[in-house]
Amino acid sequence: MAHDPLDIVIGNTENTRRDAAAAAKHLDAAKKAEAQNDRIVAVAELRKAVAADPICAEALFKLGFHLDLMGEEDEAIALYERCVDVAPAHINGLMNLAVAYEDQGHYGSAERCLRQILETAPNHLRALLFMKDVMASKEMVVEEEQDRDIFKRKALLDTPVTDFELSVRARTCLKKMNIRSLGDLLRITEAELLSYKNFGETSLTEIKKMLTVKGLKLGQGLEDAHRQARRALMDQYKGTGKETTLAKTVSDLNLSVRARKALQLLGIQTLGDLASHTEAELMGIKNFGATSLKEIREKLVENGLELRKLDP
Repeated sequence: MAHDPLDIVIGNTENTRRDAAAAAKHLDAAKKAEAQNDRIVAVAELRKAVAADPICAEALFKLGFHLDLMGEEDEAIALYERCVDVAPAHINGLMNLAVAYEDQGHYGSAERCLRQILETAPNHLRALLFMKDVMASKEMVVEEEQDRDIFKRKALLDTPVTDFELSVRARTCLKKMNIRSLGDLLRITEAELLSYKNFGETSLTEIKKMLTVKGLKLGQGLEDAHRQARRALMDQYKGTGKETTLAKTVSDLNLSVRARKALQLLGIQTLGDLASHTEAELMGIKNFGATSLKEIREKLVENGLELRKLDP
């Protein structure tokens, strides 16, 4: 019987033999190696620190973090689990463990880690941001399970758009937009389709009718596209020390009233949310014009980000 990772007791630490002095010595040596960008030596020293003091949360976290970056995911998770088992739970350890669990599809465990963080730090922006992704992933899993008996979801989404009865003009436009499958089509909005050159209302109406017959609609897979974009940004920033940029609230940008209202309508709360949207999505909001778009683009550039781009 499969177990939820957090249901497994990591171990009883009451009788653990500890040599805190030796652990501190190796931990200090690891920090010096990190300062010199020598990860191999840092990992070796951190292993010695953990061996000397098996419940040193800082050493466990640092070793897990380095191994995570080196691709040793299973060992990293084990170390993060040991780290957060030490009271008080290590906040960054919980955060990284949540990310690792989500990567493996253990959404319940990821959610529990994040809730533990938010119980201690209710305004932890990165935890709030990632909780949104985890909950969306859980909902998507439920939806997929519900849809499985209605139609084979993955097979349907992978169906080439050329298999559907569309006019030559509509098929040609979709090909130029790099929309190859039904799944690609569901991750795009009416505004984004119409933003392409030579794509008109006639082709849009034709496509919408085709989707309606199948009980589908444009944009229903949009949150999946946003989630993938946010995850790509998190991966890009991982280990750079700039992860907090994505968790900054859009209120920090000091936008105009019109721009703020548009972002509120889209439920955009953080820079990570904002960067997962496209220009066409924003322009599709009522009363949102070129001036507001320019304002938002400039603010994102100041933070080293940009709006999500669709394939040309």
